[in-house]
Amino acid sequence: MNKLGMITGKNVLFLQGPMGNFFKHVDLAFRKRGAATFKIGLNAADWFFSNKDNYTPYKGKKDAWGSFIHAFLIEHKIDKVFLFGDCRFYQRIALQAANLLDVETYVFEEGYIRPDFITMERHGVNDFSHIPREAAFYQNLNLSTLEKKEIYDAQPKLSRKIWSASSYYVLKDLLWFLYPHYQHHTKYNFITEAFFGLRNAMRKYIYKITEKSIFKKITHEQKKNYYFVPLQTYNDFQIKEHSTFASIEAFIEVVMYSFAKFAPEHTQLLIKHHPVDRGRKTYTTYIQTLSKQLGITHKVIIIHDLHMPTCIKNAIGTVTINSTSGISSLYHQTPVIALGNAIYDIEGLTCKTLTLNEFWKHYTIPDKKLFEKFRLYLISQTQLNGSFYGRFPDALQYHPCKV
Repeated sequence: MNKLGMITGKNVLFLQGPMGNFFKHVDLAFRKRGAATFKIGLNAADWFFSNKDNYTPYKGKKDAWGSFIHAFLIEHKIDKVFLFGDCRFYQRIALQAANLLDVETYVFEEGYIRPDFITMERHGVNDFSHIPREAAFYQNLNLSTLEKKEIYDAQPKLSRKIWSASSYYVLKDLLWFLYPHYQHHTKYNFITEAFFGLRNAMRKYIYKITEKSIFKKITHEQKKNYYFVPLQTYNDFQIKEHSTFASIEAFIEVVMYSFAKFAPEHTQLLIKHHPVDRGRKTYTTYIQTLSKQLGITHKVIIIHDLHMPTCIKNAIGTVTINSTSGISSLYHQTPVIALGNAIYDIEGLTCKTLTLNEFWKHYTIPDKKLFEKFRLYLISQTQLNGSFYGRFPDALQYHPCKV
């Protein structure tokens, strides 16, 4: 599904990529492979992180974007479109136009399997993915048909990610008048992002100290005696588009009510905040209030920064909406129930046939062989070994034939 096919002689269009220079490098790599490349930018930051010789700014209104991108695809005889994410307004409209014209589309996203992979799929990602979700498909899969390569360290650099994001927001907001009609998918500007960044760093330091005792608790006295609930970011498109939950609070409420009524009496509930929300939003007060109402204050543990694999390995089971932590849980043979639409929500892997009320006592261990096949297929068809802010994927590089 992530096979690029022929690049030589093709007309390739890049739209918004991940913040930073990643798409700029892909653009150059494809030129070396003989492609004619184009880039459309929607704000000043898009321009800054682009090659300037093939850049086209779009400064029109949102309601004119559809006709603009449709005309651009036709005029330049575009064969392939590459973009980041498939739920934002501009991306979704572009995908609709490309599909109407039978133009190949490739969507990048954070890796389903982390930290050494990024996602690149034809058509769409997450619930829009075309990855098979029937257990029989993987049960009948011959592993020898899958291309196996050595997995290298993608070397993601947090400093590069922070610099890219900071530069992006500053340029987008300070030079807004150059693209007066652009509307970003989040409401934040560089001032609020800077504030959140500082608060993020401060809270990370505090949690490192305050959560030491909890780490010992979940790896010793409460080991295999708690259910793990990893929260997703509050504005995650995975929730908005691929679940029935209106908010993270709604998810927390459903889980806690069910746990209070149906979970074994002696068990605990470990709720972990998403690291991206560390400086932006905390649900601690909400969870504590709800715990008190339900009479389970002594059974609920709230954390922010404990090591995710440790939380997963020592849990009875994982309850999630559709987070990639579900895949990590399957890897560690921890039972999973997904309450939203997830590509890994497959009978035999997750507890797909159970309700949440049933899950607490009747969970089942993931089929190890089935997961091995699913994981290898997922990597071969949707993942690129590399990072947006680290080592560039070999699969996108130019490799001239040796004579």
